[in-house]
Amino acid sequence: MERKIVLAYSGGLDTSIAVKWLIETYNAEVIAFYADIGQGEDLEAIKEKAIKTGASKVYIEDIRDEFVKDYIFPMLRTNAVYEGTYMLGTSIARPLIAKKQIEIALKENADIVAHGATGKGNDQVRFELTYYALKPDIKVVSPWRQWRFDSRQSLIEYARKHDIPVTASKEKPYSTDRNMFHISYEGGILENPWAEPPADMYTMMLPPEKASDEPVYIDIHYEKGDPAGIDEEPLLPVELFERLNKIAGENGIGRIDIVENRYVGMKSRGVYETPAGTVLHIAHRALESITLDREVFHLRDSLIPKYAELVYYGYWFAPEREMLQTIMDTIQRDVTGTVRLKLYKGNCIVVGRKSPKSLYHPELATFEAERIYEQKDAEGFIKLNALRLKVKSLLRGM
Repeated sequence: MERKIVLAYSGGLDTSIAVKWLIETYNAEVIAFYADIGQGEDLEAIKEKAIKTGASKVYIEDIRDEFVKDYIFPMLRTNAVYEGTYMLGTSIARPLIAKKQIEIALKENADIVAHGATGKGNDQVRFELTYYALKPDIKVVSPWRQWRFDSRQSLIEYARKHDIPVTASKEKPYSTDRNMFHISYEGGILENPWAEPPADMYTMMLPPEKASDEPVYIDIHYEKGDPAGIDEEPLLPVELFERLNKIAGENGIGRIDIVENRYVGMKSRGVYETPAGTVLHIAHRALESITLDREVFHLRDSLIPKYAELVYYGYWFAPEREMLQTIMDTIQRDVTGTVRLKLYKGNCIVVGRKSPKSLYHPELATFEAERIYEQKDAEGFIKLNALRLKVKSLLRGM
C-alpha cells in the first residue's frame, strides 16, 4: 500500500519543491493542505499549482473565522507580546494549521505529516509540538532537515530546473509569511540588522509618511475582553479584523523592525506589519486600565511574558498554556466598554475610554474638593510603608 503524506502547503518556494521531493524520496502519495487564514491569495491558482507539482489531492479550507475567534482573540485577551515587541502573528497561526493537518491525516488514513519549515527556525517546533500533542504516534517528515539543499538560492535553482514557479528570486530573496493578523519579512537582504528594509517593502500598510495628513478617529467596543464592533457597528470577528486592518493600514500603523531570540538558540532579524493587532492591543490595555483591579492587573502582567513565550515556542496545546488562558479569561469578565483612538501617521493614540464596569471614579481622583477621601489618612499609610526603610537605614548607621 502506497504511503500517504499530508503536507502543510503554502504554494511558496519551500513547499512547492517539497511536494516533488517527498514523492521522489518516499515514493508516497502527497496530499497538500492549504489553510486560508487571510493570505489573500488566488485559491484556484494554489490548487492548480499543487496538482501540477505532483500532489494527488489538495485540501483548501477557509479557517479564518476559527483563526480569529479561537486563536487570535484568546491571545489578544492576554496582551501577549514576545520580548516586548513581537505580536506573535506567525506563531499563533501554526498550531491551527497543524491541527487541521492532523484532522486530514486521520480522514485520509495517512501516517505521515510534513511541513516546509527550515531546520533553523521556530516553525518546525510549533508544527511538530502540535502534531505530537494531538496524535502522539504520527510520523513527521521535515524536508529542510533532510534534503541536500542548503539555501534558498539552491531551492530557487532547483525550482527553475524543474519548471516549478516561485515568487522568490535572487533580486528579492527575502521570505514572507502572511495571514489575517500580520505579514512577516525575514531572510535574504534583511539578514544585515544595520540595513534599512527596502522602501517598497510594505504590504498591509502604507509607509507613515505617505498616510493621510488628517487624523482618523475610531471607537472600538469590547465585550468581555473581545472586540465586538467599530464606531457603534457590531461586527463579526473576521469582518472586524478586515475593517481594522484597512483603517490602521491606511494610517501607517503596525510596523516593527526587531531582532528576536529564536527558541532554537539564535538571534533573527524580522520585519512585521500588524495593523489591526497593534490597534487592538493598545485599545484593550486602555479599557483594562479602568476595569481591572490594581493587584489583578499587576499580577496578570507578570504572567504575560510566560504566556507569550509559550505561544512563540509552540506550546499552544500544552497544559501550562491552557492553564494560563483560563486565568486570563477569568480576568476579562468585566473588560467591557469602548475605547476611542486617534490614528495618525503611524501613531495610535488613546483619547478616551468608558465602561459600565469602570472602577474609575472622578470624585475619588479629583484634585478638587471632595468628601470621600481623607487626605490626612495618607500620613499613617506613608509612615507604615516607610517603617522597613527606616529600620534598614538605622542598621546601616550602627
